[in-house]
Amino acid sequence: MNGKDDNKMNDHAFEIHGATRRGDWVVTCDHASNTVPPMISGGCLGLPASEMARHIAYDIGAAGLSRHLADRLDAPAVLSRFSRLVIDPNRGEDDPTLLMQIYDGTIIPANRGVDAAERARRLDLFYRPYHGAVASVVTPRPVQAPLVAVHSFTPQLRGRAPRPWHVGILYSPRDTRFALPLIERLRRETDLCIGDNEPYVGELAGDSVERHALDHGRPNVLIELRHDLIETEQDQHNWAARLAPIFEETRAGLHL
Repeated sequence: MNGKDDNKMNDHAFEIHGATRRGDWVVTCDHASNTVPPMISGGCLGLPASEMARHIAYDIGAAGLSRHLADRLDAPAVLSRFSRLVIDPNRGEDDPTLLMQIYDGTIIPANRGVDAAERARRLDLFYRPYHGAVASVVTPRPVQAPLVAVHSFTPQLRGRAPRPWHVGILYSPRDTRFALPLIERLRRETDLCIGDNEPYVGELAGDSVERHALDHGRPNVLIELRHDLIETEQDQHNWAARLAPIFEETRAGLHL
């Protein structure tokens, strides 16, 4: 299935790529888009286009990688259609960083002084519909079907050391059955530097993986690629072609 003719979309909250697929994988991309929908400050957070093109607004390259990976795995992929700066779907609803006011040295003008009513409005418009879409795709599948959350990270934060990893595998100690064998397998790729819970720790209360996988006993992994490696469509295609068989091989070894 090509996944192009069976998409489902909510204009502002989510896209389901390959919605009718029944493969035993689910791919998610929480930070797929840098779009600010028109009902949020007229479609502008007060930042110039150069800032909205940075990693602070979305995970660069992650959307294309998610679609290509889903195509290879014959899986559906659920992607957000709003910037993480509008509201971050990879945070719990009570997380203080749900609505970022400053990120990697950049102040987000439209988020300063956001009140409880506006927070609730963004939850209802974007956050909850996105998670409802993920749940609608995940829930009908067997609990053995793994959830793969795709993200990307910047090669260097402002004022910080360069990040050496090509790929980071993030996970919670609550469930390492897929992540640790995947790290072991990826480290056999001699040209890659693989991060074990780098550049972030993969345990955050209320995040997407906890909500849709950990809390239900579903195998899972959050994969982060350094975004300079997946900036072009061809790069995204190549990485999906490389990763999909490694995912399948790892899963086969676990007899899930």
